[in-house]
Amino acid sequence: MSDETRKIAFICSKGTLDMAYPALIMGWAALGNGIDVTVFFTFWGMDMITKDRVDHLELAPVGNTSMKMSMMGMHTGNLGIPNILGILPGMTAFATKLMKDKIAALEVPPVSEFLQMMADGGAKLYACKMSVDLMELKKEDFIDGVQAIVTAADFMDMTEGAQMVFI
Repeated sequence: MSDETRKIAFICSKGTLDMAYPALIMGWAALGNGIDVTVFFTFWGMDMITKDRVDHLELAPVGNTSMKMSMMGMHTGNLGIPNILGILPGMTAFATKLMKDKIAALEVPPVSEFLQMMADGGAKLYACKMSVDLMELKKEDFIDGVQAIVTAADFMDMTEGAQMVFI
């Protein structure tokens, strides 16, 4: 068995509530197992680390083929919510509130708190330079814990030999 520290790197490209948690949960588990964790936020995934957006991530039911009525608190089996209902005013807010309530009931921290736990636990958080430039953001727009704005090439160099997970 190798004495080399295992490494895992997550690329977060989506900024919806349901896409924020996979990297956070797996990253936290990896940290707990002594695995080196790096997270690269790009495109809409940067909503997870942007001060103005991190506490306002949403769950959009439109086009979400995995949205189950039972997940929405309606307990009707595995029937999906018809996409047409997702266009009704307030459905995104409704779906988001239900998901946040379910997450809180499981005692899973909100995204901003989870990110702080990750950073405090040693995870390295980076913003994508091209996405930052595209969206006209600056380092001060990001939550504490984001170490730097780096290029994709820099990220590849920093995570050489790591398992890569694209979310």
